[in-house]
Amino acid sequence: QVQLVESGGGLVQPGDSLRLSCVASGTIYNIDSMCWYRQAPGKQRELVAGITRGGRTNYADSVKERFAISRDNAKNTVYLQMNSLKPEDTAVYYCNADVRAFISSPYRNYWGQGTQVTVSS
Repeated sequence: QVQLVESGGGLVQPGDSLRLSCVASGTIYNIDSMCWYRQAPGKQRELVAGITRGGRTNYADSVKERFAISRDNAKNTVYLQMNSLKPEDTAVYYCNADVRAFISSPYRNYWGQGTQVTVSS
């Protein structure tokens, strides 16, 4: 089994920065894509940013130029650096990853439990 554990959320003011982390643990051979999603109250969960094992990234238009996703493959960890935060960034942020447990296993998709980010003055 694989667990994804997010950390780094909190309450910040508009314009502040936060760095989220997500560590994958358990039986892991390797991890393909790792992503951050978010879900605001009353809204659908949306993709914020994603990164492949090779480092290719993609972002939602709403966070481009403000957020940066990165990963440390040796630590099975993905990060989300969030700068110039806005009230509309308030949401629960979830980590998502495609993980292969063994060399012969198919990739399976996993979710973390989420971390709350609140941007308010």
